[in-house]
Amino acid sequence: MDNEIVYIVSGLPRSGTSLMMKMLKEGGMELLVDNIREADIDNPKGYFEYERVKKLPEDTSWLPDARGKVVKVLAELIKHLPDDHRYIIVFMMRDIDEIIASQKKMLVRRGEDPDAVSDDEMRTLLRTYLRNLKVFVGNKSNMDVCYISYNDLMREPDLSIEEIVGFFDGGLDAGRMRAAIDRDLHRNKA
Repeated sequence: MDNEIVYIVSGLPRSGTSLMMKMLKEGGMELLVDNIREADIDNPKGYFEYERVKKLPEDTSWLPDARGKVVKVLAELIKHLPDDHRYIIVFMMRDIDEIIASQKKMLVRRGEDPDAVSDDEMRTLLRTYLRNLKVFVGNKSNMDVCYISYNDLMREPDLSIEEIVGFFDGGLDAGRMRAAIDRDLHRNKA
């Protein structure tokens, strides 16, 4: 891996970002994580987060520590990454209805109202958000992105892994990446 590049896994909440972080780790990449957010029923294998990322755009002082490593950045924070770094991004996509179902279950477990926003309104918001984000990233000369479908990864893992390994110019252990996939955790299916 290039020690001048910040490698990022991103996506909407509940889109498979934690799985991709685990896969890249198993594939041989070093992660930037702090393990403050512990595994729970929603992510029994862990979240693979680095809390300081959530302070973007106010705090970017952690970015030099991220060079040559993989860090998870929520989709909504991608637009706050400063232009003075180069980013290679694996962006996780997932069926919108599965995301909504998964988010609702998580909200219920946290004692929050899962119906504060209707499914139709949420579906429209998420689709619009993704369209705008793709345009934003597509216009950034310092960002290269590979869009990976969580659903395809669950159905045909070898094809998705081949795409990821190719995106990273080889050097990843595809077998170990495949072994990191736990299909039993694909609990909210459209």
